Amino acid sequence: MFTVYVLLSEKDNKRYIGFTDDIERRLTEHNLGKVKSTKKRQPLRLIYTEEYENKSEAMKREKEIKASKGKFMIPL
Repeated sequence: MFTVYVLLSEKDNKRYIGFTDDIERRLTEHNLGKVKSTKKRQPLRLIYTEEYENKSEAMKREKEIKASKGKFMIPL
Protein backbone atom coordinates (compact mmCIF):
# COMPACT_ATOMS: atom_id res chain seq x y z
CA MET A 1 0.00 0.00 0.00
CA PHE A 2 1.27 3.48 -0.89
CA THR A 3 0.21 6.83 0.50
CA VAL A 4 0.16 10.15 -1.34
CA TYR A 5 0.42 12.89 1.25
CA VAL A 6 0.38 16.64 1.68
CA LEU A 7 2.34 18.35 4.43
CA LEU A 8 1.92 21.93 5.57
CA SER A 9 4.90 23.87 6.86
CA GLU A 10 3.98 25.71 10.03
CA LYS A 11 7.00 27.95 9.43
CA ASP A 12 6.13 29.37 6.00
CA ASN A 13 2.61 27.96 5.36
CA LYS A 14 3.74 26.18 2.18
CA ARG A 15 2.75 22.68 1.17
CA TYR A 16 4.88 19.66 0.30
CA ILE A 17 3.44 16.77 -1.72
CA GLY A 18 4.96 13.31 -1.80
CA PHE A 19 4.28 9.59 -1.63
CA THR A 20 5.59 6.76 0.50
CA ASP A 21 5.00 3.18 1.55
CA ASP A 22 5.31 4.13 5.26
CA ILE A 23 3.68 7.44 6.16
CA GLU A 24 4.71 7.44 9.84
CA ARG A 25 8.39 6.89 9.00
CA ARG A 26 8.29 9.51 6.25
CA LEU A 27 6.65 12.15 8.45
CA THR A 28 9.30 11.52 11.10
CA GLU A 29 12.07 11.91 8.48
CA HIS A 30 10.59 15.23 7.36
CA ASN A 31 10.36 16.58 10.89
CA LEU A 32 13.87 15.42 11.84
CA GLY A 33 15.35 17.37 8.91
CA LYS A 34 16.36 14.27 6.94
CA VAL A 35 14.57 15.41 3.76
CA LYS A 36 16.54 18.07 1.88
CA SER A 37 13.52 19.83 0.38
CA THR A 38 11.77 20.32 3.74
CA LYS A 39 14.75 20.57 6.06
CA LYS A 40 14.41 24.33 6.64
CA ARG A 41 10.60 24.36 6.67
CA GLN A 42 9.96 22.52 9.93
CA PRO A 43 7.73 21.81 11.70
CA LEU A 44 5.52 20.07 9.16
CA ARG A 45 2.00 18.86 9.74
CA LEU A 46 0.25 16.11 7.80
CA ILE A 47 -2.93 17.62 6.34
CA TYR A 48 -4.06 15.10 3.70
CA THR A 49 -3.56 11.50 2.54
CA GLU A 50 -4.80 9.18 -0.20
CA GLU A 51 -4.12 5.43 -0.34
CA TYR A 52 -3.14 3.47 -3.47
CA GLU A 53 -2.55 -0.22 -4.11
CA ASN A 54 0.68 0.21 -6.06
CA LYS A 55 3.58 2.59 -6.54
CA SER A 56 2.73 3.58 -10.11
CA GLU A 57 -0.77 4.76 -9.13
CA ALA A 58 0.66 6.77 -6.23
CA MET A 59 3.31 8.36 -8.45
CA LYS A 60 0.68 9.29 -11.02
CA ARG A 61 -1.53 10.95 -8.40
CA GLU A 62 1.42 12.80 -6.85
CA LYS A 63 2.25 14.27 -10.27
CA GLU A 64 -1.40 15.27 -10.82
CA ILE A 65 -1.49 17.14 -7.52
CA LYS A 66 1.86 18.84 -8.15
CA ALA A 67 0.76 19.87 -11.66
CA SER A 68 -2.30 21.64 -10.27
CA LYS A 69 -0.02 24.49 -9.03
CA GLY A 70 -2.07 25.67 -6.10
CA LYS A 71 -5.42 24.61 -7.57
CA PHE A 72 -5.39 21.43 -5.48
CA MET A 73 -8.20 21.54 -3.00
CA ILE A 74 -8.29 19.11 -0.11
CA PRO A 75 -11.63 17.29 -0.32
CA LEU A 76 -13.80 17.51 2.79
